[in-house]
Amino acid sequence: MLTTRLTPVLIGLLLAGCSGMHSAPSPDPAPPPPRVDTGGECGAEGVESRIGHAYSEALDAALRDASGTTVMRVIRPGEAVTLDHRPERLNVHLDEADTITAVDCG
Repeated sequence: MLTTRLTPVLIGLLLAGCSGMHSAPSPDPAPPPPRVDTGGECGAEGVESRIGHAYSEALDAALRDASGTTVMRVIRPGEAVTLDHRPERLNVHLDEADTITAVDCG
């Protein structure tokens, strides 16, 4: 008889103890990087002729100059990239041999 009276009390105490257990609030996410105004486009059309060429640091600067963008990322096979779309960013896609396979904005 004593256990049937204590059971609801014990359950209540257990539930009350668990209700205070929660994780701390996550900090605010970092603000997005500032966008560079290049007229909304990255200038990929101006560098499509470089598809099939080997990528190098010297070509990196030439791609920036020819496209008119200051925001560029090089994407290698299997590399994780963010999914945010930034029309002013030039994406340079490479294959395993560091040959440019595609260029696009985003």
